[in-house]
Amino acid sequence: MLTQVPLLIAQATGGDHDAGVRHVAQISARLAYATMCATLCWGVLIATGWANKISGRQGLRNSHMVLATMALTFGSLHAFAFTLLQLGAFSYLKILVPFYDGGLLRHALGTLGLEIMLTIAITAGLRKKIYYRKWLRLHQLAYVAVTVTVVHSWFGAIANGNLAVLWLAGLTILVPTATIAIARFLPPDWLVKLGMLEPEPGFEPEPDGAGGSALDVSVDNERCHRYGICQAEAPGLFHLVDDERLRYERRPPPEQFAQARAAARACPMRAIELRERVR
Repeated sequence: MLTQVPLLIAQATGGDHDAGVRHVAQISARLAYATMCATLCWGVLIATGWANKISGRQGLRNSHMVLATMALTFGSLHAFAFTLLQLGAFSYLKILVPFYDGGLLRHALGTLGLEIMLTIAITAGLRKKIYYRKWLRLHQLAYVAVTVTVVHSWFGAIANGNLAVLWLAGLTILVPTATIAIARFLPPDWLVKLGMLEPEPGFEPEPDGAGGSALDVSVDNERCHRYGICQAEAPGLFHLVDDERLRYERRPPPEQFAQARAAARACPMRAIELRERVR
């Protein structure tokens, strides 16, 4: 009986310790969830030009980076906390490698989401040194990272008995995030019909193809930073070539006017200028 006393004391102390560690992991996970959703929402608002009236362009981009840094910090803290457990501690390999040592699916999803986000953040500073369009495609994987991380959060809440909290708070945050993310890929005319964009001047061609208005496109090379957002919005009009020069159609056909206006609106540097002319 006496030999069991030290073991009972150790278990009690370890229980208090592990309870504190798990509490830290829980709080950091919730903060990571909230800031991750905020990062995605704010990034979409900046990329589409919807947020340009709120603040300066550089301030907007910096605030997006601050939110992303906070999300990554809280996510990393959440993962690191599990290595501090006294009972059932995670090894670094188990955190870094999905399904290592019999890892669960929900753990693998969290690992995958965090590692994709870290890769995007690390390569963000190298986008001028690597082929930019490849980095842009990598950056677009953030939508995938957020999706798998959200699934990880919901599975974790179910396993830990916290589904009620995530159902109320998490769903409240997730609904606008998903709505904005979906709107990011909708055509501009759909957004106008939904009331999410103000209608632009028509620039519609005459039924017989004669008369009407035409559109001239020009790009200020001093302002243009080759972010490639215009190409994502209007791939038929704008194209980044291998040496990072931007080629574009100076006089697009009428059926591409809406894409041209979407690209001009989304350009973070306001480098694209559109002029109407009468034909």
